[in-house]
Amino acid sequence: MSALSVFYTILFYSAATIFIVGLAYRISVYAKTPAPLKIPTTPAPTTKSGVVFRLFTEVALFNSLFKSTKWTWLFGWMFHLSLLLAFFRHLRYVLSPDSVFWPLINNWLVLFAGQYGGFLMLIGLAGLFGRRIFVDRVRYISSPSDYLMLILIFTIAATGMLMSFVNHTDIVQLKAFAFGLVTFNPQELPGDTLVLIHLALVASLMIIFPVSKLLHAPGIFFSPTRNQVDNPREQRHIVEWAAKLEADRE
Repeated sequence: MSALSVFYTILFYSAATIFIVGLAYRISVYAKTPAPLKIPTTPAPTTKSGVVFRLFTEVALFNSLFKSTKWTWLFGWMFHLSLLLAFFRHLRYVLSPDSVFWPLINNWLVLFAGQYGGFLMLIGLAGLFGRRIFVDRVRYISSPSDYLMLILIFTIAATGMLMSFVNHTDIVQLKAFAFGLVTFNPQELPGDTLVLIHLALVASLMIIFPVSKLLHAPGIFFSPTRNQVDNPREQRHIVEWAAKLEADRE
């Protein structure tokens, strides 16, 4: 293997370790953080099944965002939908043709939607970036990291689109490299400039993810304003540490 391939192999293993360990740590912190108050955003469901449905609509449809601002909802939903399509398209690089999932991801519909969905991603990201510039109340609370994160993801999408439509790379060798990473059998990496830039940016995103606002992805499931049942009159809400204090006093 070339020194470049060795470098990118080490880079991705390091980035994956930081991503997995950092994300696991953050989720554990979220799970252990007590919610001393019953604070669901009303109108809220009064049953657990209603909470599940509410979380589903938030994750899949951005329900509360739709009620708040239609333009932000449109650009945000476009970006996240195209991100999901890109994820399924990229699965073919890390799955074997012998996998039971191969027919599901290696068909013209997934490949076509994943490839041209990149245009939706660029439009969505451009809209979200413009929102932070032209909407006064959003610009006021935006930090440099908010802009840099959007630029990073936009550049990842743009380099991916350039490889798809402008400067094609050796897709067979690229799959061998990606599949070699997940099977712990490193292979040679194509030396195309766009590939190197694209992969370096992806690794950077993986490293940044556990300390960025992108943690809203798992964080929404731990938000007490969304995951609590609205039953304060029917059932007293008390966290474990408060219950222990009461028990000690008795």
